[in-house]
Amino acid sequence: MPKVGMQVIRRRQLIDATLNTINEVGLQDATIAQIARRAGVSTGIISHYFRDKNGLLEATMRDVTAQLRTAVQQRLRALPDASTEVRLCAIVDGNFDDSQVHSAAMKAWLDFWASSMHQPMLNRLQQVSSRRLLTTLVAEFQRDLPRAEARRAGYGLAAMIDGLWLRAALSGDPFDQPQAKTLTTRFIRQCLADTRT
Repeated sequence: MPKVGMQVIRRRQLIDATLNTINEVGLQDATIAQIARRAGVSTGIISHYFRDKNGLLEATMRDVTAQLRTAVQQRLRALPDASTEVRLCAIVDGNFDDSQVHSAAMKAWLDFWASSMHQPMLNRLQQVSSRRLLTTLVAEFQRDLPRAEARRAGYGLAAMIDGLWLRAALSGDPFDQPQAKTLTTRFIRQCLADTRT
């Protein structure tokens, strides 16, 4: 009989091993055997918990997106009465949280986005994540802007977040959080400027 709590521990080991393997060799070259070896388990354990490599990738990305959601929610909960600008900057900060911009997470996101174009299960997860960001941004912009303007501003900020993140991921350099914050804050202020005059 398995020990109580072992499933949670094994899943965590396998997700961490998947991120580290993707970071080292990329998703296409990552094998179940490599991941299992890195996690210190048999390949049968992966099949038991995740079915296959795609199931493991989905679980890994669910974990990474949950960390993203938590990073944003924690920042917003700490600012219930803050201005729209401050809350939008907090959302940006959550998207550029350390859990999202370390090398392994960035490479996993890139592989996930590419795979989501061909795998319906991953595509659904990607759509949910993308919609969540846009909806959250639009809701905050609507505190100060009419609906149509809030949607345009939210779409623009989401595109800026994704673009800054993508450029950093593809460059191979560490993510420049101060520069990203400067650029996104300038965009937010520009979008909200009309409401302040």
